[in-house]
Amino acid sequence: MSATPQKNRVPRRVLAATAGLVTVGALVAAMPAGAHDKGHGHHPSRTVDVQLLSFNDLHGNLEPPAGSAGTVSETQADGTVKSVPAGGVEYLATSLRTARKGHPYSVTAAGGDMVGASPLLSGLFHDEPTIEALNGLDLDVTAVGNHEFDEGATELGRLQNGGCHPVEGCYEKGKKFKGADFPYLAANVTNEKTGKPILKPYTVWKKNGVKIGFIGVTLEGTPNIVTANGVKGLKFHDEIETVNKYAKELDRQGVKSIVALIHEGGAPASSSYNYDCDSPGAGDGISGPIVEIAKGITPKVDALVTGHTHQAYVCTVPDPSGNPRMVTSASSFGKVYTDTTLTYDRRTKDIVRTSVKSAKSVNHVVSRDQAKATDMTALIARWNTLAAPIAGRPQGYISADINGRGSTAPEKPLGNLIADAQLEGLAPADKGGAVVAFMNPGGIRSDLVYTASGSEGDGVVTYGEAFTVQPFTNMMNVVDLTGAQLVAALQQQVSGSNEASPKILQISKGLTYTLDMTKSGAARVVADTIRLNGEAIDPAKSYRVAMNEFLAGGGDGFAALGQGTNKLVGASDLDLFNTYLAAHSTASAPLAPPATDRITIVQ
Repeated sequence: MSATPQKNRVPRRVLAATAGLVTVGALVAAMPAGAHDKGHGHHPSRTVDVQLLSFNDLHGNLEPPAGSAGTVSETQADGTVKSVPAGGVEYLATSLRTARKGHPYSVTAAGGDMVGASPLLSGLFHDEPTIEALNGLDLDVTAVGNHEFDEGATELGRLQNGGCHPVEGCYEKGKKFKGADFPYLAANVTNEKTGKPILKPYTVWKKNGVKIGFIGVTLEGTPNIVTANGVKGLKFHDEIETVNKYAKELDRQGVKSIVALIHEGGAPASSSYNYDCDSPGAGDGISGPIVEIAKGITPKVDALVTGHTHQAYVCTVPDPSGNPRMVTSASSFGKVYTDTTLTYDRRTKDIVRTSVKSAKSVNHVVSRDQAKATDMTALIARWNTLAAPIAGRPQGYISADINGRGSTAPEKPLGNLIADAQLEGLAPADKGGAVVAFMNPGGIRSDLVYTASGSEGDGVVTYGEAFTVQPFTNMMNVVDLTGAQLVAALQQQVSGSNEASPKILQISKGLTYTLDMTKSGAARVVADTIRLNGEAIDPAKSYRVAMNEFLAGGGDGFAALGQGTNKLVGASDLDLFNTYLAAHSTASAPLAPPATDRITIVQ
């Protein structure tokens, strides 16, 4: 549910290791001209170029994402940065199909989070529409991501194998859901009882004697960012150890070309998709958990397709032998795809690995000024017809965009709105008696956009739009926490597992404090500035606190929030949000974006 959980790995900026480039580069230079081409007559050339197309973190975004969530940053020749509208499966299908032209050897792989936290069009139907779209995109393989576990392992198994939903049945008369016609790989997820992987750990793609193995893993920290029910009965193992184990197994089977699909990622120094990750400037490169993972994965693996952080990057990180190796990620929501050329040597059955430049790995924008794929347009229309009676219902009115996902500030206008809605709904004595509410930032999946998404008119918030903001339908909890636990929870935003990449809770009105980012760890939360309705927090006093079930379970590294007692389970987060919109807005008096003045930031 969270956007970018970080492990306790020291983030390190990495630059291309130039050592080791010479030998491989020389080897390529020494190849006869045309060695990459198909041979003539009876002598096929020794090498063949395999095109690897990849993307990640689609999250069921079949229609182009609205507002800032539907743009990518592009650095122009003059250094300015432009926002380019991107994404939507009608365009992703066209991009991939166009890219495959003239490439007899082409394989398409994904880095996880294809489903989960999806907009209403997919989420309402338990993501069957997205699996159907991915089948149509000719996806060959994907790793599981943390969101594939949102509804538990049994539901993930249904998405893979087909069959109608156990509660809601079949959505279309006379049509049974077929499941994914590509394998979902979960090498590091085992059944607690049997110790065996819950899905295939790897698969081998074959064409005309060319063989490439794919190993898929999700981040080891998945249980910290998914509700307890989603990961019940499962064990998540170390990414490096798992990939190395199965790389050895593939190697023994004679599969020497291996790609790892890893649902974990990093943060490049620039958010532009066309940033040169290997530029040698101070502070350039990439940081985050994927760096240490990439450095630990056996040289048997030839490329890493990653995800989870929703960033776009094409970087080289040296493998344990010091040779450069591609690590790529393609933003999120189908806005970018990566095109990598893997040069396959028929004699060694391995990939000839060189620098990024010669490995030719490039991120491309899925632009919306190309033709739409008609089969995807028809798929969207079919499901939209089923969703329309629910999706188009007006819930409230806004006077301008209220940014959530699209806001980079620690305190987000939409975060304040959601927390206020939760507090108001759960403050009555019979509803829990809450005095304060907390919302996790990663649970806010989009912005509320003023411009109409359909025929509802500008400023109207539909049920579909509200669902897209809060698609988890988490049940709300109200618990007793001591003042000391409240303070500890605020400190956990910027310390422990959240120190390297802070997770700032969105807070209801009445709670204020100062966040001093010049300090480190827990000290960043200035304890004596914390006030609730103007009063200092009493460490010994008990407070009724509202939050979703994910946070109440200690998710996202908030152990203190998991210590609550006297739990009362309330309505869902989405119901409270919609109730609040209805109570506080009309067509003639729409809701304005709330001020962001609860957290004072010192940089």
